[in-house]
Amino acid sequence: MPRFSIVIAAYRVQGFLSSCLDSALAQSFDDIEVVAVDDCSPDHCGTIVDEYAARDSRVVPVHQQVNSGPGHARNAGVEQATGDYLLFLDGDDTLAPGTLQGLADRLDLCEDPDILYFNHVRTYWWDRAEPSLFGGLLASAGTDVFSIQERPEFLRIFAMSSNRVYNRAFYTRHGFAFSEGIYEDALLSYKTMLTAERIACVDLVGLEYRQRRVGASTGSPGEKHFAIFKQYARLFEFLDGRPHLEPLRPMLFERAVSHFLFCLGRRSRVAAEDRPRFFDRAAAWYRGHVPDGFTPPADAEWRFEALARGSFVRYREHELTERAAAGARKLKRMTRRPLAARAKRSLYRVHRRRSVDPNLAVYSAYWGRGVLCNPAAIYYKAKELAPEVHGLWVVRKAAVDSLPEGVDYVISGTRDFYWAMARAKYLINNVNFANDVVKRPGTVHLQTFHGTPLKCMGLDQQRYPAAASGMSFGNLLKRVDRWDYALSANRHSSEVWERVYPASYRLLEYGYPRNDVFFSASADDVRRIRKELEIPDGARTVLYAPTIRDYQKGFTPRLDLERFSRALGPDAVLLVRAHYSYQPQAGLRQLQEAGLVVDVSRHPSVEELCLAADVLVTDYSSIMFDYANLDRPIVVYADDWDIYQATRGVYFDLLSGRPGDTPGPVARTEDELIAVFGDDRWRDDEATALRTAFRARFCQFDDGHAAERVVRTLMLGQDAADAADAADAAEVASPPSVFQRHDLPVKRGLITGVPPHAARPTPLSPDHN
Repeated sequence: MPRFSIVIAAYRVQGFLSSCLDSALAQSFDDIEVVAVDDCSPDHCGTIVDEYAARDSRVVPVHQQVNSGPGHARNAGVEQATGDYLLFLDGDDTLAPGTLQGLADRLDLCEDPDILYFNHVRTYWWDRAEPSLFGGLLASAGTDVFSIQERPEFLRIFAMSSNRVYNRAFYTRHGFAFSEGIYEDALLSYKTMLTAERIACVDLVGLEYRQRRVGASTGSPGEKHFAIFKQYARLFEFLDGRPHLEPLRPMLFERAVSHFLFCLGRRSRVAAEDRPRFFDRAAAWYRGHVPDGFTPPADAEWRFEALARGSFVRYREHELTERAAAGARKLKRMTRRPLAARAKRSLYRVHRRRSVDPNLAVYSAYWGRGVLCNPAAIYYKAKELAPEVHGLWVVRKAAVDSLPEGVDYVISGTRDFYWAMARAKYLINNVNFANDVVKRPGTVHLQTFHGTPLKCMGLDQQRYPAAASGMSFGNLLKRVDRWDYALSANRHSSEVWERVYPASYRLLEYGYPRNDVFFSASADDVRRIRKELEIPDGARTVLYAPTIRDYQKGFTPRLDLERFSRALGPDAVLLVRAHYSYQPQAGLRQLQEAGLVVDVSRHPSVEELCLAADVLVTDYSSIMFDYANLDRPIVVYADDWDIYQATRGVYFDLLSGRPGDTPGPVARTEDELIAVFGDDRWRDDEATALRTAFRARFCQFDDGHAAERVVRTLMLGQDAADAADAADAAEVASPPSVFQRHDLPVKRGLITGVPPHAARPTPLSPDHN
């Protein structure tokens, strides 16, 4: 029988569940079982649970047949538990290292109490940790063992499910269970505390209580929050049958009403239109349960008095007075905005009064650099499947000359730009539109992203100043809130996106549209591309594509390109692709003039470069995840791995050599890299096995029909199943490669950046981060 049964309820927490499980399984005190309950979660929680159970016999997987809420999920976990003590965790929380050992030591010292309370810290999505308010109270107990009648001040401990462990015999003997609905943990917390005869405490900060931006059961308003009145009514019914607890009734009443007021004051729980009704329910509960002679707490006296009188008007008067004072203070801190910016916003507001154009789609990629990446693939597929939807690109002025023929565009920040942003139904980007873009009702925003995350992204960048330099995370989250959909190429990405870009968008696990060409390109296409790059027939082509370094400025090759080129031999061609954010390099131009490298940094299509290459050499660039679709050798050259992961942060150990983590041979020095090619390790059986596992992990959603699924979902209104069926039918029909030149009709819009003529689809032109 294990000492602890850790019951973890998991629903829509795929981005956090692995961290939760790891925090429990990695504890130095390992006499545990982890009962992981998948509450019929629609994401990958169930798969994650099963994967952990397959690796560690201490994990007991439980799968609910229907989603029943966190309370019933915990109850199902308790039924499977066999440990001496129960510890409940939500799937997005974690245990601090050493927590279980500290709890075990205090349990032994206190001779197995009914309940042992411990401390917690709130961890916020903006990378802030906030200590709880109860450290002093917990410390005041020392090693005493007591009942709540002896120490009633402990009723003020945060009423949650995860900051205590329960003696399982005590818990089951009294038939405790979580009730349905939210706020179920408050009801159980008080009932168990009022029943326990032996309570102990330890001032150990063991629980990292995650405050998610979205996704928490209490994080969105609605009727579900009215369940709080039923939960506390049940608590007071519990009191009615236990006269010996009567002295505790006033404090419990104060705790209940304070909880009501807490919810009433937060729009994330009670929407504006529901506030009068919520207040009336709270006032009725107040009148029905107020103990004789009750005195409201001094710090909330007016709020309690408003409830006692049942006057929402009086409550609002006080509330508005407080808000007006806070608003006046904020106004003093504000500065006058530039007149030009105000004028643009005024124009934009005028345009937003007009109706949304259901047949206008606005695309952009890489901050307006051109017709590129996933948005480009979707744009061309929409012209084929939904020709009635007019596609319009947002570009910066410097990119106009590089646009393919027939592409309509507007320049960022112009009057035409604001017209388009106000009227378009579909807004599709692989980064984000400007901060002042407003999400209009009836519009559809799609975030396509532009790579699979190895390096830390979004909110995770807060811990890495070099990566987050100049970034406003508040503005980032405002932009994320505009998304309706976001694309994912693999389960790893899904888990990361959900955590680092927290909002209510829907993840489309469709693969990356820019990778569709890898499944449709023919041998003739490859020969054409190589010919255009002037690659001799039969030459071994090596593509070197390093990523950007946040800790340095400008492109400085991490290896001696001249030496590497000569080591590859005269039968090899070395293509060098610097990151798109770097300016052209004189050194690369000189090496190209000497015939040692081909500088393809400004080549319009990285997919064509991938198709031309026999092997990819990269460091931490997301190009490796896309290139893996081709099932061609990948070599990792990582001379600065330690610096990179320290300054940028990474999600897994690319150099570990573990299947699924590492795509092929790894070199840490130039000599090692040259040796990898010299003894053919770049393409041996071990390299092939690593690449196969890497493809299985990171190419799982790519199949050549990602763009089609996106268009069918967004513009044709088909659900995922219908889109998949259509994609299967298209595969049978074998459409022509996108590299084959053919004409498609263009619907001309009111804004045209080029003279009207037939559009000529060109190869897609994404870049990589």
